[in-house]
Amino acid sequence: MSEGYDALRHGAAWIDLTARGRILVRGRDRARLLHNVSTNDIKNLKPRQGCYAFLLTPQGRILADLHLFCFSDHFLIDTSPELRAKVAHSILKYKVADQVELEDVTETSSAIGLEGPAAAAILSALNGPVPGEAYSHLPWGEATIANISVTGQPGFRIFGPRAAMPDFAAAGAKQASEEDVQIVRIENGRPRYGEDIRETSLPQETQQMQAVSFTKGCYIGQEIVERIRAQGHVNKKLVRLAIDSSMPPSPGTKVSVDGTEAGEITSAVFSPERGAVSALAYVRVAYAEPATLLKAGEHNARVVA
Repeated sequence: MSEGYDALRHGAAWIDLTARGRILVRGRDRARLLHNVSTNDIKNLKPRQGCYAFLLTPQGRILADLHLFCFSDHFLIDTSPELRAKVAHSILKYKVADQVELEDVTETSSAIGLEGPAAAAILSALNGPVPGEAYSHLPWGEATIANISVTGQPGFRIFGPRAAMPDFAAAGAKQASEEDVQIVRIENGRPRYGEDIRETSLPQETQQMQAVSFTKGCYIGQEIVERIRAQGHVNKKLVRLAIDSSMPPSPGTKVSVDGTEAGEITSAVFSPERGAVSALAYVRVAYAEPATLLKAGEHNARVVA
């Protein structure tokens, strides 16, 4: 068990997230355009609030996921490194007469995650504000602290100039590696775009419905999302699995029930906390209920709530 992993699970760890994409959205019509192209209710966000959202194709498939943070004169978009250009292109594609400007500030700013049960205590020890609501954010000198987590642990994200980043190590936080982050996010059932959320995925399949507003009105892909809601279900869902094995199966490994194919694994890791494999998998709805027993390859598995 690494020091970073242990800190994420039981203490506080800092994570270098500077490679993640950061895009500023300015202009009079910024809220209207973002509202019309994303799945969440952007128009009703107030400064110091934020949300998680999807960008969809007209067919309702997920093009990208992102966090949006509302400031008095702009929005900040936080997204995966590989989605930077895609997100900007997908938004600007629908800019017609809107007065909106996008600026990619990834190369000129930083982002640090501070996550784990003791993350809030570390912030307080550094005299930092602690935003209490999910996706809310508060100013801290030249930086901004947001209540979001990449691993699913209690956590925060600090955005700002590199020079404004505090020394979390000196305050007692340990550095967590990409491998540490991957293990803990899968243990917690936190999907990642490109691995667990795919270009072919529908929002309801991912079970990340905090990204979708059903009261906001029209947006790209809404017709499909509403049709699925009216029908009441999708054919498969993303679930957490506990697998009786010490060797993580490869992505794409089939999941079965009584010899019948029931789905496939998207990501898997050995969990030191559980002494077995934790995984994410798309499984047919009939087998998606917690405690359902399956086979992952040759190994016993069960759906975890």
